[in-house]
Amino acid sequence: MHAVILQHHPIEGPGSLAPWLDRHAKTNQIVRLYDGEECPAPDAVDLLIILGGPMSVNDEGEFPWLVAEKVFIRQVIDRQRPVLGICLGSQLIASALGAGVRTNRHKEIGWLPIEGLTTNTAITLPSTTVFQWHGDTFDLPAGATLLARSAACAHQAFLYKNKVLALQFHLEATPELVQCFIETGSDELVDAPYVQSPQAILATPADFYHAGNQLLEELLSRIIQ
Repeated sequence: MHAVILQHHPIEGPGSLAPWLDRHAKTNQIVRLYDGEECPAPDAVDLLIILGGPMSVNDEGEFPWLVAEKVFIRQVIDRQRPVLGICLGSQLIASALGAGVRTNRHKEIGWLPIEGLTTNTAITLPSTTVFQWHGDTFDLPAGATLLARSAACAHQAFLYKNKVLALQFHLEATPELVQCFIETGSDELVDAPYVQSPQAILATPADFYHAGNQLLEELLSRIIQ
């Protein structure tokens, strides 16, 4: 299996996905879009992982490579390859499938609960606490199934054709990754209903990270079947 990882910002790396990829993918390719690297041919992709980033999917004027990236994502989806999108990555999937992406009423930053929804799909999500850092949200694409919601965001995750999984939240989070988020995004940590303080975020027990990482591995195993 050849896995392609689309990275949008130097600090937003694969986190806990890195060891999983080492175990399950024969070859990995990280495409650093922020450095001007180009996406490969879609036929070369066996698994596509789209990471997060601080920009919006609508910022094509500032980040013109977003245009080609969305075309590439749609090409991979049309080839029925497994695709995972995290945060910005989930919004890029929604946009590539023709759905709108816009600013959410509330930012969600920190360890916050989501509600898993009962569906008849091959993949479901539990109600649990996850690490969030996003201000945008997506409309549900035609043909997609909503998997989770939260008090602050009606659309937290969706599944498309059992192969494409979009998650607003960061199951790949590690303590090191979260520390980087806080250091580079400190201006966003303001008093707001769904924004936690740096102290509260960093005080989260290791069990929360492990549970998210394990859930992500289970979800990946499902979409690559």
